[in-house]
Amino acid sequence: MAGTETYPPLHETMLRLDDLQRSQVAVLTNRLLETAGEPLDSAEWLDAARAASAHLPVELRTALRSFRHDAGPDAVLLIRNLPAGPAVPPTPAEADSVERTPTTSAAVITMAMLQLGEVIAFRNEKRGALVQNVVPVPGRERQQSNAGSVQLEMHSENAFHPHRPDYVGLLSVREDPTGVARLCTSSIRRALPLLSEGTRRVLSEPRFLTEPPPSFGAQGTAPLAHALLTGAADDPDLLVDFAATHPLDDQAAAAMAELGDALTRTTLALSLRVGDLAVVDNRLAVHGRTPFTPRYDGSDRWLHRVYASLDYRRSRAERENGGAVLR
Repeated sequence: MAGTETYPPLHETMLRLDDLQRSQVAVLTNRLLETAGEPLDSAEWLDAARAASAHLPVELRTALRSFRHDAGPDAVLLIRNLPAGPAVPPTPAEADSVERTPTTSAAVITMAMLQLGEVIAFRNEKRGALVQNVVPVPGRERQQSNAGSVQLEMHSENAFHPHRPDYVGLLSVREDPTGVARLCTSSIRRALPLLSEGTRRVLSEPRFLTEPPPSFGAQGTAPLAHALLTGAADDPDLLVDFAATHPLDDQAAAAMAELGDALTRTTLALSLRVGDLAVVDNRLAVHGRTPFTPRYDGSDRWLHRVYASLDYRRSRAERENGGAVLR
């Protein structure tokens, strides 16, 4: 999947808030910050954010609800001109950076994602924080993780996990000052017509293994063989991580290579501006990032990341005391 230089025009669903709608979100956010208290990960704060999300501008709620119903051919929703805060501190550069205290940007992305499902996190990933920072970290440039700055290979988020999120939200708090870093997405709905029937058949069989990332290594469970395409043959779900998924035989390797080529040919790339929220349907699309060169001076690219799950009940056994954090 590496080495892509050019991309087709963007086709993603997009909503740009006008000034009135942006002001409405800002007023709602300020009210939430004044009344909900903290910490950000508490059940009480989530309850308050969930209630507040019902009062988001109707155009925003409609876009999110429509995307939940059908993610469209590209399986990514872009919402522009959201408030990101009156003053943004320097971009953090420490490993496992998260948000624990409510801020404007953290509140905005949480409310938006609560219109898609229930917000979740994973105990072994950034200490179970619900709002995680995606920032470059010194010394981790070559990692295939949100802390790296080399090309991030296309992947389904937490592909190895049985309760991986249905949606991944990425809110831009600070743009990449070089303008080079871009979010890349590719949908199986675009790529499927490019695959041969034989390849589709192989990809639909349990002939692949996906390893957990280093942060989840302590789980101690061996990965199970799985298919990369599941569900309806004419509109399947996609599950793959090109940095961590391994074919079990030569035929599977060839099929995965063909899939990678089809996804590359249908990749979209997006430079996220401050206040842009990109939501990726994690069942239909993979995502990654172009390489960039961090400055580590407080001006680097900074995203908030929040996960949402449609079927909260399905993961109840993995969530202690019914909270939002999975084991």
